[in-house]
Amino acid sequence: MERRRNQGDREMAQTKNLLLFRKWDLSDIEVKDPGLKTAISLRKQILPYTYGRSALKRFNKADVNIVERLINKTMHFGKKYAKNTGRMTGKKTKLLNTVKTAFDIIALKTGQNPVEVLVRAIEFSAPNEDTTRIVYGGTVYHVSVDVAPIRRVDLALKFIADAIKEATFSNPKPIEEHMAEQLMLAAANDPAAPSVKKKHELERIAQASR
Repeated sequence: MERRRNQGDREMAQTKNLLLFRKWDLSDIEVKDPGLKTAISLRKQILPYTYGRSALKRFNKADVNIVERLINKTMHFGKKYAKNTGRMTGKKTKLLNTVKTAFDIIALKTGQNPVEVLVRAIEFSAPNEDTTRIVYGGTVYHVSVDVAPIRRVDLALKFIADAIKEATFSNPKPIEEHMAEQLMLAAANDPAAPSVKKKHELERIAQASR
């Protein structure tokens, strides 16, 4: 019994000391938006790479580390105004290094934990309302609906990834700098941030459809 207890204590101690990329501590980061606390995972791991273990389980992406979800969204890259040409699909290791460098840039410029900056960016880019189509009597109506927490995070990550894609298209500046800039702008709730703009636009359309 004592041996099991000691082994459990050792495992807890090892988990407690896990730092993302061996640099960033996730234990002190708090999700301030109460609606996103169950949808943003700050699970401790050195490398945000689960090899798609949660892909076939419903709603299990809420347990995937939020940094890995950002990487997965950024992999859906393509030409400007194209839905997804698959240009970056499959290059996850490349995106891992990109995010790692972008986090270093954020830490140098802000002095903050870059994962906390990412969480704030998601909170300010996640829409609360959206519209859906319902057909009634042969007529299509657009109705305002509340957005589920997991979809809110998905939309926020999509807006951020699209903003990075638009900024890097035909631009000689490295993608790492663009990623760091977009995350810092969104984390500051800057109205000029494309992801924040898209959120406000979506909520404005939903408000008009009430």
